[in-house]
Amino acid sequence: MTTLALKKDTLSTSHCEPCMKGEQAFTHGEAEIWLQAVNGWELDEKAQWLKKTFKFSNFAMALDFANSIGDVAEKEKHHPDIAFGWGYVHVKLQTHAICGLHRNDFILASKIDKIA
Repeated sequence: MTTLALKKDTLSTSHCEPCMKGEQAFTHGEAEIWLQAVNGWELDEKAQWLKKTFKFSNFAMALDFANSIGDVAEKEKHHPDIAFGWGYVHVKLQTHAICGLHRNDFILASKIDKIA
């Protein structure tokens, strides 16, 4: 099994772990590789944020989804930026302690996709 296939198979069942002192954020190249393991997510220009927009047919569904994301984020102790309104939820992920992307961001992205 390739490393990428392994990442796809295990991300949603993995758990976020606190960053260790001195850990570095992923480089742009590393973030691009990890991006292949999650569906429909994008990087910002500097590869410091992982982002995705989810569409819904009404406000109540968007609100329920945003709340479900919050529940998963609390369990993982890794908190995304969430904006929502009628028919949409925008999610942005970053490991704030290192001002960039980390394995945890891709784990949470995978878990969010599972509840979508």
